[in-house]
Amino acid sequence: MSNCFALRPVFYAALMWLCACVTAFAEPLTRDVLAPYIVPPMSLGDQVNDQGVWQLLNSGGAEAGYVFETEPMAPLPGFSGAAINVLVVLDLEGRFLDVQLISHNEPIFVSGLPENLFYDFFKQYRGHSISDSLVVGSPYGGGSEGSALVYLDGVTKGTASVRIAHESILAAALKVAREKMNGISTGPPSFPNLDYREDLTWDDLVTQGIVTRKIVTNREIDAKFADTLWEDDDPEATAAPDETFLDLWVVDLGAPSVASAVLSKDSFKELQDFMSISTKDEPVLVLETARHGLVTEDFVRNTAPNLISAEQGGFPIAFRDSDIYVELNDAVPDALHDGAALILRTDRRLGFDPTSEWTLSIKALRKHGSFQPEIGSASFDVTHVTPARFYSRVEQIKPSPPWVDALRNRQTDLIILGVFLVGLVAVLGLRLNRLAGHPYFTPIRLSILAFVTGFIGWWGQGQLSIATPLAVGRTALDGGSYSFLLYDPFSLAIWGVTILGFVLWGRGLFCGWLCPFGALQEFAHHIGRLLRLPQIEPSAEWDNRLKWLKYIVLAALVLMLLTAPARLDKAIEVEPFKTAITTFFIREWYYVAYALGLLLLSMVLFKGFCRYVCPLGAVMAIGGLLRGRKWIERRAECGSPCQLCKVKCNYGAIKKTGEIQYSECFQCLDCVTIHDDQAQCVPLILAAKGRKLGMAAK
Repeated sequence: MSNCFALRPVFYAALMWLCACVTAFAEPLTRDVLAPYIVPPMSLGDQVNDQGVWQLLNSGGAEAGYVFETEPMAPLPGFSGAAINVLVVLDLEGRFLDVQLISHNEPIFVSGLPENLFYDFFKQYRGHSISDSLVVGSPYGGGSEGSALVYLDGVTKGTASVRIAHESILAAALKVAREKMNGISTGPPSFPNLDYREDLTWDDLVTQGIVTRKIVTNREIDAKFADTLWEDDDPEATAAPDETFLDLWVVDLGAPSVASAVLSKDSFKELQDFMSISTKDEPVLVLETARHGLVTEDFVRNTAPNLISAEQGGFPIAFRDSDIYVELNDAVPDALHDGAALILRTDRRLGFDPTSEWTLSIKALRKHGSFQPEIGSASFDVTHVTPARFYSRVEQIKPSPPWVDALRNRQTDLIILGVFLVGLVAVLGLRLNRLAGHPYFTPIRLSILAFVTGFIGWWGQGQLSIATPLAVGRTALDGGSYSFLLYDPFSLAIWGVTILGFVLWGRGLFCGWLCPFGALQEFAHHIGRLLRLPQIEPSAEWDNRLKWLKYIVLAALVLMLLTAPARLDKAIEVEPFKTAITTFFIREWYYVAYALGLLLLSMVLFKGFCRYVCPLGAVMAIGGLLRGRKWIERRAECGSPCQLCKVKCNYGAIKKTGEIQYSECFQCLDCVTIHDDQAQCVPLILAAKGRKLGMAAK
């Protein structure tokens, strides 16, 4: 058997090498799979890229938004190692029309918490915008009133999985917005500061560049159409080349100080009433006093002007008529009063920033021919910007990284856990022998195990599981991020101390002191003793054989990870941890029966699951190969002739030679107690008798 134990690191290395040689890729779902998720009258349009982004069509067949999965675009690994795949439907303004869970392998929801809680979580996105600062959890510190953050309710005991899904949704949605949704802003827009007042006149607006003017002569418009079919189709321009063709004025009316300097009192009041309802719209006045005009005869009020377009930062601005009667202030030059005027509006949430430079284009048309004339066009651009002093901008509160939120949400628990872990490591590292020799060692140990069961297990949900190492392996296969480990800082802290324990003591620190289900088994053992139940003591030969079963279970799980990862979550149920600790035995009857059966078995077979079946225990035993010292003291007489420690060791972790088998040692300290007790340790007893005989002989 010693040769077999020597092969363990080789076996483990081979498994890890095999994991590294496998790759996995998330392929976008097909139309047939996605189409049923779209609620009529909407429908699925054409696929627009190879990452699973599709058009969303309205009932008339026009593009209304985008449909996409999160896994191909933002495959953040969940706690099973596999990504959580969510369907997201966005409209063209960046609002969530629908968010639905497609698939996941999160252990807590696969068999544990009711899965409908996970599905219901995603309903909260509907109606929110990608411009909203969405976070999962409750407001930290104070309330949410007045906060720029929008809080989504998490799922108790499943918050870590929910946060991973949330980050995936936001990452994928913002990627689509940047690449496909022109004009969508992912930050808070600037808005008019209604409290800011400044006495301005029309001349002030012109002098300060708050009003922009564009003049085009007939000569310039003729030059635009030169050498084209339409070069001779404007006799008026040809006859008077120096006359004005276009005299365009542009002024943003969002700031009340500017609007009051431009509009009459009645028009100003109408505009303010309009903006009190359409709070997200930015009004822009365009005036044209020459012969071009602003619209064609086909123009319909309250629609987009057919001769005017605009863009900012390479993205188009969606302007349309506000249908507001325009009457200018008396201080405005008379020539402007007689011109054509429109107050256009655009939604600032679509990315328009009045304080950044933007360009308005106006199109000039010419017709050639009388019957079904051919239309030619030329465009003239005017660049405009409004000073920032008239506007405010909501300070964009960037949500804290998920791991920071997780730390804050569990601050008190982490402090208590930290104090406990530091104290435990200090006692075991500096006063281990004194602890083992304490007259009340057993009550002290059972009290610690009770704390581990109650606080670390049932309250803190810190039961480590084979799911985490397998998820790390799955992430290694997919080449993904290990950041999912940060979503559960409570368990991560225990993993950190466990790994430290590998170096100092081997597997014993976790398996003997920090495993809640292991503690439950130990309590079951003591109850069995109190009830005087007969104990099952496997022979040394069978004990050695059964100890290899946990490595076989681990190998089977790793093989399933490589060949059938979708079935892995059910296979992990070989661990009863989720039933006994995570859900406190509130599950399907067969899971409860399995977990209770293992505890009943522990009443007659000391920690049988831990010793023989636990795949996490196998991982801990392999990790224990990092142990840098033999921390349990031995004497020359240990094993020959004395076998007391071996006989008393419930774990069978001491060989006949007296050598400690650290890969099976659970750090119960029974052998340490015997080693230091002059009333129990046979070599000490014999040495004491020898001293008495020597003194008697003298």
